Amino acid sequence: MSAAPTPPLPIKTIASHVAVPFVIGIVMALCYLGGFHKPDPQGLRIDVVGSGMQTAVTAQQLQEKLGDKVSVRTVDSVDAARDAIERREIVAAFVPDRPTAQLMVSTAAGDPTAVTVERIFSAITIARDQPLRIVDVVPVDATRDPSGQSIFFFLVALTVGSYGTGIAIAVAAGGRDIRVRAGIAVVASVLVAAVISAIAVWGFDALPGAEWEMFGLAIPYALATMLFAVGLHPLIGRFTTLAMVTIFVGLNFTSSGGVFPPQLQPRFFGVLHDFWIGAGFQESARDLAYFPQVGVGGEVAKIIGWLIAGVALVGVAAAVERRRYPEVAAPGGSAGRHERAALSPAAEEELAEDVVA
Repeated sequence: MSAAPTPPLPIKTIASHVAVPFVIGIVMALCYLGGFHKPDPQGLRIDVVGSGMQTAVTAQQLQEKLGDKVSVRTVDSVDAARDAIERREIVAAFVPDRPTAQLMVSTAAGDPTAVTVERIFSAITIARDQPLRIVDVVPVDATRDPSGQSIFFFLVALTVGSYGTGIAIAVAAGGRDIRVRAGIAVVASVLVAAVISAIAVWGFDALPGAEWEMFGLAIPYALATMLFAVGLHPLIGRFTTLAMVTIFVGLNFTSSGGVFPPQLQPRFFGVLHDFWIGAGFQESARDLAYFPQVGVGGEVAKIIGWLIAGVALVGVAAAVERRRYPEVAAPGGSAGRHERAALSPAAEEELAEDVVA
């Protein structure tokens, strides 16, 4: 005897499923095209090296010519300029010596920035009929990180693995106490961070240094991401995927500084860069690998802040679930930790929709 055919879903249900990936596409288009399609320098910190009136005049002329694309100051010596680049206080230094001018940059701080500055000053020195020598003060690791993007690719893999795992925990373990879900996330965050780190280090030798430190950063990053999924799912159900993609992909990758630094992006992404979790990981990892003299406390604080927010979100979700299923919170409740083992038909349908979404 054949099974009865599955009844077709209502148009409203179909539309709700279609809406989620449709909106995700819109979000990705807005974030990626808005953040990456037209890099435009703004406020690039550049020093002009030298002393005396001529140096001051050169700096003033550059500022007037380039406008708000740069912020030009003067510094007395090449050593002082080099130290400022190594501390990431400036993006470049211009030494207007004759017959050959010199431009000091750092590809490790961001190749797009270095290339942008090189183009600016190449045009200036060509107009002066003066050769320009490029000096890479802090170069990328030519063997393990030739593109300067390895840390960003590591961040992408870590993020996708973390938010995917977080959503899976939220849905598959949705019938269990939220403390159990959070505990699973703690274990999973270590595993995801370990596997992604192992692939990057032992599989491809792709990280430019500070591998153990990056692994240490990867654990709270992964945990914060997973806790957001665990906390959001009881609150917004199948729209958790949309929220996670928006927060941890669309806005996260574009504001991280991994592709373009905030000085080359619209101001909106520069503001996000100041506190978003991906920026905290990207910049702290880059400093650990290439700029050990730069403190990473502020960048690590971004990750910890998001981890605290994730814990708070789980707490809110727990309170909502207690109100939604009051019989579970009652002493001696028969459901115990499996508070949603027996769902109503409507709740079963909603959970099924979450899995599909």
